[in-house]
Amino acid sequence: MFISLNGPDNVGKTTHLRLLASRFPNVQPLGSVHEHHAAAWKQVAGEGYATWWFEESTTAELTGLLLDSYERRSGALERGRVGLLDRGLPMLIAVSAATASVKEGSSPAEALTAVEGIAASRVLAPEVPVLLLPSLDAERSYAITSAREGRPWTGVYPAYQRTLRAVLLHQVERGAYVGVVDCEGKSIEQVQADMVTITGSVLLPSTDAEDS
Repeated sequence: MFISLNGPDNVGKTTHLRLLASRFPNVQPLGSVHEHHAAAWKQVAGEGYATWWFEESTTAELTGLLLDSYERRSGALERGRVGLLDRGLPMLIAVSAATASVKEGSSPAEALTAVEGIAASRVLAPEVPVLLLPSLDAERSYAITSAREGRPWTGVYPAYQRTLRAVLLHQVERGAYVGVVDCEGKSIEQVQADMVTITGSVLLPSTDAEDS
C-alpha cells in the first residue's frame, strides 16, 4: 500500500512527508520518481531538460518515462511497510497532461483524458492519493506558490503552472484523490492533522485510528 502527497510546487509536500515519516514507524519514504530511474532521467536532464520536456518529447514518451519510473519506485517498497510517495500516480498524470496542454494547445480537460488513456493499460499498486492545495482558488494558489519560489518563474513555466492547477481541479471533479486539503490559512500542524484524518486507516492500526 502507498500513500502519496500531491500538489503544485511549493505547497509543502516534502515537509509533510518528512513529518509523517517521523511520526509513523511503519512507513517507508520512497521519494520522487526520478530517484528510482536515474539512467533514464540522466538522458533528459541537464541544459536541454526544459527543451526536451516542453518541446521535443511526445506526450506518450513523457508519460511513459513517468510511469516507468513510478513502477520502479513502487518496486522498492519493503515487505510489511507503507510507502510514502512524493507525487503519486494522479499527480504524474496531471504533470504530463499540463505539459501536453501547454505544448499542444489542447484544453486541460482534453489533455487529461488523453494521458489517462495512455496510463490505463498499466497495472499499478494500490495507492491512497492526497491532494494539497495552497488555495482552492486557482489564481490565488498560483500567487502563493510562485511567491514561495523566491525568484520569478520564467519562459513556459508560468503557463505550465497555471495549467497544472486547472488539470488538478479537473481530477478532483473526477474523483482522482481520496482527500483534498485546502492549506490556505492553516498551520503546518493543522494540515498534518487533516492528512492523518484522511489516511489514518492506512497509517495507524485500526484501534489507534478509531481513538484518533
